[in-house]
Amino acid sequence: MVSHAQWKLTRDRKIAEGLTESPEVTRRREEIRLAFELGQAVYDRRAELGISQTELARRAGMTQPQVSKLELGGTVPTVPLLARLARAMESELNLTLVGETSRVAFTAVADEAA
Repeated sequence: MVSHAQWKLTRDRKIAEGLTESPEVTRRREEIRLAFELGQAVYDRRAELGISQTELARRAGMTQPQVSKLELGGTVPTVPLLARLARAMESELNLTLVGETSRVAFTAVADEAA
């Protein structure tokens, strides 16, 4: 049986170890966070347009499973693919990276005729 003091010491060690994670773990965590943010931005714009993953895939020259994986944050797309996605969603891609803060959004392209 573990005493409360032993449990607390073990918990404190785990917390301290988490704060001093390796640079590789920190880099990978950031990649995952950015991939998720990008996927959420794709999902948000696709939903705003009212189109299916299949339709977005058709417009962007992808497959539906590729769109699904992207929306779930399971992949980091190339710049050419980001450009195709923006065109397919009649959008511009806004990516802001400042220090550890980021913002990703696909926004509707302003109607030039207006």
